[in-house]
Amino acid sequence: MRFYEIEFPLAALKVDEVEAALEEIGASSITLVDRGDEPVLEPKPGEIRLWSDTLVRALFEQSSDPACNLERLAGVLGSHITRTARVRAVAEREWERVWLADWKPMRFGRRLWVTPSTAPLPEDPDAAVVRLDPGLAFGTGTHPTTALCLQILDSLPLAGRRVIDYGCGSGILAIAAVKLGAALVTAVDLDPQALLATRDNAGRNGVSSSIEVRAVDAEGTTAQLTPAFCVMANILAGPLIELAPTLTAACEPGGYLLLSGLLKTQAYAVKAAYASAFDIVQVVERDDWCCIYTRRLRLPGKGA
Repeated sequence: MRFYEIEFPLAALKVDEVEAALEEIGASSITLVDRGDEPVLEPKPGEIRLWSDTLVRALFEQSSDPACNLERLAGVLGSHITRTARVRAVAEREWERVWLADWKPMRFGRRLWVTPSTAPLPEDPDAAVVRLDPGLAFGTGTHPTTALCLQILDSLPLAGRRVIDYGCGSGILAIAAVKLGAALVTAVDLDPQALLATRDNAGRNGVSSSIEVRAVDAEGTTAQLTPAFCVMANILAGPLIELAPTLTAACEPGGYLLLSGLLKTQAYAVKAAYASAFDIVQVVERDDWCCIYTRRLRLPGKGA
């Protein structure tokens, strides 16, 4: 199937009105991108924060008429659309195969492997293998924040334990925990695509019965979580700080908490939010990113 793109500046238009107009004329996908070099960091759960100079890019099947679609857009959004919009053809490629061609099996720690679903199994008989095609959700192990979590996860005694993956994305950390012996993992996310991807990838790996998928609402709340031996949160520094009470309560005394998705420069503020309830075991770094590896303090009189 062949496609073309229509792109134009968002300018003073409202995002919801633009999306509604594009969906009405049959856009296959809608993407908002930065026209300059302006980072947008630390959105709150459920928040959509845009750049000051945002570009709208919509994908259409070639069977639809670009001129007609532009005219319909102009009728809803304003005549300036026909002056500022650009139409361009999109080359037909098997995008999934192009992406997978550059992704190779990766090992984390002693025995944990993450591989594309089509790759051969590692020769190591003790390997714990996660087969993953992430689809629309974040998480293949190639980003430093995910890689650091996987590396630490491989070192933990997870056999028969409960684990929580808060912000599960593709489900890679949840699935890895089960492959490493965890009895039950609760995977939590506010993105419906992440929940779908986690369920799908859990099924592909044969671990659906060991992973409980839960939604979190736009206010960042979910049903009360049963405290777990290990809690992982690979999200962003701002939400990690805001979620400190929730994640602390979710980690059982003596259990482990992995905080990732943050820059090295943000580690101090995140550590401070958890200092009263956790011992910092280590801050593991890779490139500009880091993962804070902590252990929950035991309650008085409950042993070392």
